[in-house]
Amino acid sequence: MSALFNFQSLLLVILLMICTCTYVRAVAPRLIDRNKDGIFGLFFMSARIGERLSPYVGLACVAMAVTLLLQ
Repeated sequence: MSALFNFQSLLLVILLMICTCTYVRAVAPRLIDRNKDGIFGLFFMSARIGERLSPYVGLACVAMAVTLLLQ
């Protein structure tokens, strides 16, 4: 089943994208900051979400890990 049709997999992909973009922006900010427009702007927005809502993103990652372990 594709990640687009399975809601739990879609949430997992979104969480991983947010966490990855936030990490890449912390390590190499020029990679994310130079692409603020267009389709690559999603990576910039994901990094911003990860920075500003980091406690909630962390809790969502822990909740996702628990649900995956219990399945």
